[in-house]
Amino acid sequence: MKTRSFSTRSPRLNEREASILHLVVKSFIETAGPVASRFLSVRYDLGLSSASIRNTLNNLESKGYLSHPHTSAGRIPTDQGYRAFVDSLMESAVLSAGERRLMRTHLLAIHDDTEALIKESSRILARLAGLLGVVLSPQLTSGILERLEIVPVSSDRVMFVISVQGGLIRTIVLNVVVGLQRHHLDRLVELLNERLVGLSLDEIRRTCADRVMDLKDEHSGIVQLILNDSNALFSADPESRTVQVEGTTYILAQPEFDEADRMRGLVSLIGDAPRIRRLVEKHDFEGAEAPEKARVAIGSEASIDSDEVGNVRNLSIVSARYYRSNMTGTIGVIGPTRMDYARMIALVEGMAMLMSRPSNMPSRSNRA
Repeated sequence: MKTRSFSTRSPRLNEREASILHLVVKSFIETAGPVASRFLSVRYDLGLSSASIRNTLNNLESKGYLSHPHTSAGRIPTDQGYRAFVDSLMESAVLSAGERRLMRTHLLAIHDDTEALIKESSRILARLAGLLGVVLSPQLTSGILERLEIVPVSSDRVMFVISVQGGLIRTIVLNVVVGLQRHHLDRLVELLNERLVGLSLDEIRRTCADRVMDLKDEHSGIVQLILNDSNALFSADPESRTVQVEGTTYILAQPEFDEADRMRGLVSLIGDAPRIRRLVEKHDFEGAEAPEKARVAIGSEASIDSDEVGNVRNLSIVSARYYRSNMTGTIGVIGPTRMDYARMIALVEGMAMLMSRPSNMPSRSNRA
């Protein structure tokens, strides 16, 4: 399986080392316990003695792919070991027919309701992954304006309701100086819609002066307000993106979080939506090679900066982009570095395709 991932400069592995590393990572993911040479010798028909396996484990440790807990005779993968596994050693995973049916049944029924889709997809992903399911709402700046409404909320304040294709709505309240007359406002809104509907919010922000300049002298001051505050109206602060997180119970059941310090750190992260958004967004578009293609950030790779490393060093993120109209959002799984990467990639990519696909389109993959 090929996944878009982070490049590493690691010592090359010979065929035996690659085979043993694959089995160590696979076994550790399954058992959560250090993997010893005798375990490998008994469980797998390698045609090698325990001594030969032990020497190979020593080589993998010296090259940085494995570490050796001081209380155990076994080895566990390092971030570098997981990276080599994800990049070139693991087999692809295929979701069961029941899982694909569950995803399609729940998501395609609400495909036209973006807010409902975000909530339900994070819930289903968390349930199937047994970890944290995270969904970031699409970035509105590339959204196509479907309708602009201007609603008076007091004598000196109006609310702009910006509806974009794909079912998302943004509201912002601004102050006005002149009192508004309903019939005049209705006519002005129609004129603005005639000129702006069908354009992206980013294009409106950049060109609205040229498009509505001839209207700026209308007596309500609304057009002048739009010209003055076009950045606030038609730009989207990244902090405003919705972060939907589900699956706290699932991830806290993982053995990695039996220790109190690790549990507290995880609970702190789960309760901090801006931090989760930054973690997932960091890898949102970095070199993504194909729509809905998963990216994997392992351990320290997932950190935002040096201050974050301690909080996420035992976590990995598998994420992919999804599309609503021409807007892009992100869906992903956050879990311990000891996660079933092949399965998480299949889940995330399958969910991303379903979230992006109109309900009348045929499936493009047996994973969805």
